Amino acid sequence: MNIAESVTAIPIQMTFRHGKPSLDVEQWTREEMMKLQRFYPRIMGCRVAIEEITGRREGNPWHVRIDLTVPGGEVVVRHEPGVAGKARRSGHAEIRKGLESVRMQKNLHTAIQDAFKSARRRLQDYARLQRGDTKRLAERPTARVTQIFPEMGYGFLTTPDGREIYFHKDSVLKEAFPRITAGTVVTFAEEAGEKGPQASSVRIAAKPRAPRKAKPSAA
Repeated sequence: MNIAESVTAIPIQMTFRHGKPSLDVEQWTREEMMKLQRFYPRIMGCRVAIEEITGRREGNPWHVRIDLTVPGGEVVVRHEPGVAGKARRSGHAEIRKGLESVRMQKNLHTAIQDAFKSARRRLQDYARLQRGDTKRLAERPTARVTQIFPEMGYGFLTTPDGREIYFHKDSVLKEAFPRITAGTVVTFAEEAGEKGPQASSVRIAAKPRAPRKAKPSAA
């Protein structure tokens, strides 16, 4: 497949950091973009940034960021599958050097697929908001933030049934990540990540309004 060939009329701008572009990466990205456009045809532009975190021995070393231009704004997804795994566990069996190249390609393909899955979920949310369909959003599960790492840009939620779920700052709506602290109650959408469940579309839960005090009747 020719790199210059556009899968759709939508331009896809790709950048690489600490990694080398390849025909495979271009093709994987365009295939995922085709799926995304079939789901949400109103996408007007797409930027994909792929970064290899050098020196990482645990988890997936590839970070993928997707910026989608849509009517009325942008949808941004940053998928970092290696962070949750690193926070939860340590220690991996050493992989033979002869398989290193194959492993890296497989990890990158997985990271791209997972990032576009997250983008689809975010587009679902955006489409509901565009339609004014807030009822379903209001029915989302709630959880309490139990761990937060502001300098690293991620944290963990704990659901009422005791499950721990990873979230990244780019999954927090309305750029509210700096306002989140341990104990903050949020609503979220759950999706499958490489190392387990992770949260998307995290929103600080609205505090219930206090009932108005009745005014004393005139004597």
